[in-house]
Amino acid sequence: MDVIGGKWKVLILWALDERPCRFGELRRAIPGVTEKVLASHLRELEADGIIHREDRGEVPPHVVYSLTALGQSLNAALAPLGDWGQEHVLGGAPHR
Repeated sequence: MDVIGGKWKVLILWALDERPCRFGELRRAIPGVTEKVLASHLRELEADGIIHREDRGEVPPHVVYSLTALGQSLNAALAPLGDWGQEHVLGGAPHR
């Protein structure tokens, strides 16, 4: 639970499930998250082996975040939970 604890980590994982993203793209995809919290969560997820951070060494900086195989398997495990939330809490169709 420590790996996905926090308000934003699951939303980060679901955003990265769609495609690899740069920091700004993630921030726009997750309304309400602050830069500080997003950066912190990305570091924690990287340290846990859930996401991969690729620094392309360009100027201006070009960093891309993507899911590792472990992150993809975690998203697959979380999918039923997301579907349940959509159906029972949000009253809509499953998110996938």
